[in-house]
Amino acid sequence: MAERQENPRCHLCRHHYVTWDPAMPYGCRQWGFKSARLPSMEVFTASGKHCLLFEPKNPNLKGL
Repeated sequence: MAERQENPRCHLCRHHYVTWDPAMPYGCRQWGFKSARLPSMEVFTASGKHCLLFEPKNPNLKGL
């Protein structure tokens, strides 16, 4: 699988969700965590790589 060149937009990913927790408003079902920052930013900070689990909500938006 080719590595992404930029962080994917979490709001366009089918795994992204908004939580009810004001301290941790963003979540990723695929990675299984909640965060104060967008999950793609957390993944990049922790691993140094862009998120490879991005799946578009709309299949016509593959490259976004």
